[in-house]
Amino acid sequence: MVAVLTSLRNTVIAGFALAVVAFLIYLGTQGWGNYAFWPFLFRWLHVLSGIMWIGLLYYLNFVQIPTVPKIPEELRPAIGKHIAPEVLFWFRWAAMATIVTGLILAMLNGYLVEAIVIGLTDGVPKHMAIGLGMWLGTIMWFNVWFIIWPNQQRALGLVPAEPEVRTRSARTAMLVSRTNTMLSVPMLFFMVAAQNLY
Repeated sequence: MVAVLTSLRNTVIAGFALAVVAFLIYLGTQGWGNYAFWPFLFRWLHVLSGIMWIGLLYYLNFVQIPTVPKIPEELRPAIGKHIAPEVLFWFRWAAMATIVTGLILAMLNGYLVEAIVIGLTDGVPKHMAIGLGMWLGTIMWFNVWFIIWPNQQRALGLVPAEPEVRTRSARTAMLVSRTNTMLSVPMLFFMVAAQNLY
């Protein structure tokens, strides 16, 4: 067990292996004929991706950003050269996985168009709630890929930029990341409301 837990790769593989066991138990009791399995599978992948994405968003905003100014100057390069690029890799790809699995889930459940138009075509409150959650999530995804990531690349020196541009880029990335933190609260409210209140 120690060999599994001392390696992140092995830990993740073990987690998915346990999920495969759960999947086989499901198949043994329910079989392939249950249509509900595919929406369930994509909901599980959507939630798993969302936990990674929002978890890293919260790590950045609640831990890294407030802590970096307290770190001695000579130790800060470790954050910018090693930790932040790794966090941002997983952060942006978790955002992509979350939006893709969410769109597939909405399509499988037959409410993709109704959610995109926020329930305006059918007046269904569930479609309004999930639609608002989806739009907030889409704005957050756009912010990650097209505002935060390009600005972080400049701020961290991953692409060439003048010092004043790097400083401005770091501030822009931080403010947009804080915007995503703010939007995550109503986004999660609408997502959970769509599943539990309607």
